[in-house]
Amino acid sequence: MLEVHNLEVSYGKIRAVQGVSINVDEGEIVALIGANGAGKSSTMHAICGIERVKGGEVHFSGDKISGLPSHKIISRGLIQVPEGRLIFGGLTIEENLRMGAFNTVGQGPISDEISSVLRNFPMLKDRLTERASALSGGQAQMLALARALMAKPKLIMLDEPSLGLAPIAVEEVYELIEELPKNGITVLLVEQNVRQALAVADRGYVIESGQIILAGSSKNLLGNDMLVKAYMGLGKVNND
Repeated sequence: MLEVHNLEVSYGKIRAVQGVSINVDEGEIVALIGANGAGKSSTMHAICGIERVKGGEVHFSGDKISGLPSHKIISRGLIQVPEGRLIFGGLTIEENLRMGAFNTVGQGPISDEISSVLRNFPMLKDRLTERASALSGGQAQMLALARALMAKPKLIMLDEPSLGLAPIAVEEVYELIEELPKNGITVLLVEQNVRQALAVADRGYVIESGQIILAGSSKNLLGNDMLVKAYMGLGKVNND
């Protein structure tokens, strides 16, 4: 469904992403994991058209999308939930949800879609008229995910969904993420929280200094001594 070939992203003379190649098949949850500054978000931003691709190509559902503006990529069903949630605090919860449906105008009543989406988010259902700024971190992440679902995505890219959340909120968010493929939504999960991400993912890629250094099934990655040592704070991954 999503194929990334030799992706290159630069900021001036800094090469943030250096020849990254990943693929995500329909119905999968695939994790892209790495430390802060490893190139995870730059890769995601390039895929969805926010960052300019210096080299390589991105294909989605068989079509080349690298070079397209982000709104055209969204219209094809590839949606990003950004790091930090970026909900509109001054708007109500309902207004935030309606913002997520801007690209589906004419495809049916938005109120019906809101009701459908909120079946998976009971904590938001009775608070539609409240300002989004009143939500806790976990609730705000739920709203960001619900807003993305309003766009009727085929594939959702989640950027650090556990960042800044209490453990109970992380558990609740990941329970919802794990259910997405059952509803026909493929997931690319970008995370620093390695164990949490691989616990729900089918496969994973490890990125370091803008390059993929490990790839495999979640089970194999969780059993990889290099990965465990790197993310237990015992040093960086070394392929020597």
